[in-house]
Amino acid sequence: MNGVDVREIRHAAVVGSPISHSLSPIVHRAAYQALDIDWSYEAIEQTKDSFPEFVHNRPASWRGLSITMPLKEVALLISDSASDLAVSVGAANTLIHDGATWHAENTDVGGIVTCFAERGVRTCNRATLLGGGATARSAFAALVAMGVDEVTLCVRRAESAAEFVEWAAQWDVTVRVATMEPVAEFASADVVISSVPHDAADAWAVVAGEGALLDVSYHPWPTVLARSWRGSVSSGRDLLLWQAVEQVHLMTGLVAPIDAMRSALNSA
Repeated sequence: MNGVDVREIRHAAVVGSPISHSLSPIVHRAAYQALDIDWSYEAIEQTKDSFPEFVHNRPASWRGLSITMPLKEVALLISDSASDLAVSVGAANTLIHDGATWHAENTDVGGIVTCFAERGVRTCNRATLLGGGATARSAFAALVAMGVDEVTLCVRRAESAAEFVEWAAQWDVTVRVATMEPVAEFASADVVISSVPHDAADAWAVVAGEGALLDVSYHPWPTVLARSWRGSVSSGRDLLLWQAVEQVHLMTGLVAPIDAMRSALNSA
């Protein structure tokens, strides 16, 4: 990767707030061990205010950052360059450092697509999306990649829905807006994605459908919604794995050891 000798000691981390619960260090360290490279990976608390200075003060030995909430929009804004996907989504979950500049990427979108593909779901016509934040935008972009025609967006605040609908207009997809009140029709969509905290989706358990569910929560697991679901279920751990697989490749230039990463995550 850009002439980097992966045998040299390099540094990476996951940043966000709160961050102590993150399983990213377990997954990335397992990858480094399997690849036999002497890299470090930590979990570092950062807020929107502290994050820009933190990034710009990283020395050349730093090769990447995994970005979690509430920093995904900030990461895009402070990067020196960004992929078309990250720009279109308006959020970056990955920053890659070449020793001098930072490049923003979004591996959440591909990770979500792979979560469903693992369950045999590669296309969908109708989807329901709970939540309207940065992760929801990545989820929407993943649904677009899967060929979705109609998305029902369930949110708590009408103003956030207006912003989301305006943003989603870049794709030829019908978006209808609803509240977070559980509705059986919405739960019966081909694909349902919950991008909200686990307890915010608990009420949807009473209308659990039979399609494919991705609940991005991974602690505690299973969520009330996941336990009640009658179709295939993917968790935040599945998403964590697949977005990390691409991050490891982007940061190291090496093929990520998926089996080792999955095993470490399952043992966590």
